[in-house]
Amino acid sequence: MEDVSDTDRTSTATRILDTAQALVQRRGYNAVSYGDLAAELDLTTAAIHYHFPSKADLGQAVVARYRRANAGERAAIRARTDAVRERLTQYVDLYAGVLKDGGLCLCGVLAADNATLPAEVRREVQGFFDDQTDWLTSILAEGADVTARLEGCESPRQAAQLFLAAIEGAMLTHRTPRNQLRTYRATLRGLIDTIAP
Repeated sequence: MEDVSDTDRTSTATRILDTAQALVQRRGYNAVSYGDLAAELDLTTAAIHYHFPSKADLGQAVVARYRRANAGERAAIRARTDAVRERLTQYVDLYAGVLKDGGLCLCGVLAADNATLPAEVRREVQGFFDDQTDWLTSILAEGADVTARLEGCESPRQAAQLFLAAIEGAMLTHRTPRNQLRTYRATLRGLIDTIAP
């Protein structure tokens, strides 16, 4: 039997993760099978099972990787600027980039399937939203009188939850091709104007 290098294994696993993420972002978790992945990647389903024995293993790995990438992007935003408004604008741009590529936030899509997700995938998805809320809370807590500007929000955490809900919800309502990015950004810019004028 021919030896398979660690690099080849890693490369194949990465290709599987990339393809699984792209398909889930466009179709949803339950509409993606190992057969779909095998066809897209020109692999056998056995090859996919070798790297990810179950769909739950694959789903957890996809979300964990998505969380790590997002954490790096948020850290970069924090490092680039101290201005609350600019941080929020750049944060919105992360989501706009996903929309531009024809998908939705991976965890937003998965949250819609929450009742049918395996427990380990559900935990990763909740962890993603907790990460976002914690980060936004810390950003908004640095802004002066943020909660005073958002009626009904008594704390930076409540304002963070509202902001995150708006970002995720606007992805769904602005998904149509016509001017989607412009209207998505304009909608959220209005909220940013309220939070950090």
